[in-house]
Amino acid sequence: MTDTIRVLYFASVREKVGCDAEEIELPAGVTTIAALRAHLRARGGPWAEALGESRALRAAVNQEMVPPTAAVRPGDEVAFFPPVTGG
Repeated sequence: MTDTIRVLYFASVREKVGCDAEEIELPAGVTTIAALRAHLRARGGPWAEALGESRALRAAVNQEMVPPTAAVRPGDEVAFFPPVTGG
């Protein structure tokens, strides 16, 4: 099994980071959505802005909505996106 995950970025998150998807090596100790978000944010620059702690973001693992405490495992597909608004 590979130790990589696929990370998808949607809407304003995609616009800020400048890509819609990437494959990354899952770092040791990064086992939850919150830890993954912190790891990506630590890259600085557009990731720090797009994934900032004060930004309301939703996440999905393998196309299922999950809370920040949800587990992330090698081979998963993780998506980050802003909350959907109606109108």
